[in-house]
Amino acid sequence: MNDSKMITVTSPLLPDLKEFYNSLEKIWDSKWLTNNGSFHQRLEKALAEYLGVEYISLFTNGTLPLITALQALGLTKGEVITTPYSFVATTHSIWWNGLTPVFVDVDPNTGNIDPEKIEAAITEDTVAIMPVHVYGQPCDHERIEAIAKKHNLKVIYDAAHAFGVCKNGESVLKWGDISTLSFHATKVYGTIEGGAIVCRSREMKTKIDNLRNFGIVDEVSVAYPGINGKMDEARAAFGLLNLKQVDAAISKRKQVAERYRKELTGVDGVTFLQEETNIRYNYGYFPIFVNEEKYGISRDALYVKLKENNILGRRYFYPLISTFEPYRTYFSAAPSNLPIATKMAEEVLCLPIHHALSNEEVSRIVDIVRKIK
Repeated sequence: MNDSKMITVTSPLLPDLKEFYNSLEKIWDSKWLTNNGSFHQRLEKALAEYLGVEYISLFTNGTLPLITALQALGLTKGEVITTPYSFVATTHSIWWNGLTPVFVDVDPNTGNIDPEKIEAAITEDTVAIMPVHVYGQPCDHERIEAIAKKHNLKVIYDAAHAFGVCKNGESVLKWGDISTLSFHATKVYGTIEGGAIVCRSREMKTKIDNLRNFGIVDEVSVAYPGINGKMDEARAAFGLLNLKQVDAAISKRKQVAERYRKELTGVDGVTFLQEETNIRYNYGYFPIFVNEEKYGISRDALYVKLKENNILGRRYFYPLISTFEPYRTYFSAAPSNLPIATKMAEEVLCLPIHHALSNEEVSRIVDIVRKIK
């Protein structure tokens, strides 16, 4: 391995250190470190304005919003139809609520849950659908929600990858009953760790806010068996500063993505997801798919070759959630039920894409992928 620095898939978006120190001093002087302090309140308001939504509730990480969303909708038993092609927190949230995940296959053009497969998986025990906007690619929400309405099902969108994503000028966070976000450091927008729920009414926001605070309603009342999911003031301050620069970061990511598309188009055995003109993307990821027969070597071999050159790609999402120990025995987890998701998981490799990636680094990555043979 050479001595150059490791090029990673993501690079944290970091605010100006002096500004962050100033914020920490204000928090320290206020003696209000958590529990819906001023920075927390300001960040909720700022994010609602930026994202074009009315009701948003902050959380300390991106997993607790998924768990809490199911609780907020009163889903305590039954089946939830979801995708195996996601980060494992998606399915864990279903399990933690005592619900049963039911996996269906994905659309090869987007990696998102395939609406054609959803209806066939519905049983008398189905209570909800939990799709994922994979890589920030919007789901086919019109078909998903038509199915949900027909069968009286709730829809919870895992929008961990979809910060700022819009379709036809509308935020994807407005779809379904609830959407959840992740503000992990590897995301386009981060609060170190963090997350949020976007809901549709003041009443639901109040319930969610209570659930993230142990279910406490007032000094003497606990209405729900909630959890401690509150975001502290330091993370909220970090998030406010990051919000100032997220547009510039997305613009830089877009430039990297456009270069990848231009220079990798026509490489035999390498494909990538196509963009649609009516969607505003956030360029959080740039997955390529490596067909071993056409490309000449496997995805894993390319992953190793890049790593040998200090370039850390990510096989994201691999393995499928449905292959992990807690879920592999489910009937719906059988590979024969998930052929497209299985193929994508075996071929995917996310190339580095972030705001700090230099032109020289992009050139080095492209050269290795193009000249691997």
